Amino acid sequence: MKLKESIIVKDVVVKTSADFFLPFSLVLGFYVILHGHISPGGGFQGGVIVAVAAVLIYFGYGNKAVERVIKPEFLRKNEAVAAIGYVILVVLGVVMGANFCRNVFFDNGSVGDFISAGTIAFMNYAVGYKVLTGVAFLMFLMLALLAPDHEDEEENDMK
Repeated sequence: MKLKESIIVKDVVVKTSADFFLPFSLVLGFYVILHGHISPGGGFQGGVIVAVAAVLIYFGYGNKAVERVIKPEFLRKNEAVAAIGYVILVVLGVVMGANFCRNVFFDNGSVGDFISAGTIAFMNYAVGYKVLTGVAFLMFLMLALLAPDHEDEEENDMK
């Protein structure tokens, strides 16, 4: 009986912690993505922080909850959309008569403003979305591979 009670207490603590840190992970990740072109950080770092939300859901609620919340096919398709968006933005420099991956709309806004970086900001957003979807998809695959053995052990422990 003590084993069951300790499992229930552990689940409550882990679920509460996951629920507490999930919004912080999402807000911080999107903040880093959106402000990465004018501050340290950027698309890659912010995308990984947001993708950690999948791990928090897994720790708190298990693999079935992750499967309900995160659709792997949606992530796979959106990773391709983000990659295409990035390629379009970096080729825009060549189309405008400059170099590949050139910032062609750099004369918008004042230096340091949110909309002052031109195409660099949009490239950063595309990278953030690509990393977010790609890393979340990889985490989903890894968690799905780990889940069957772990769930079987939990069921055996409960008996």
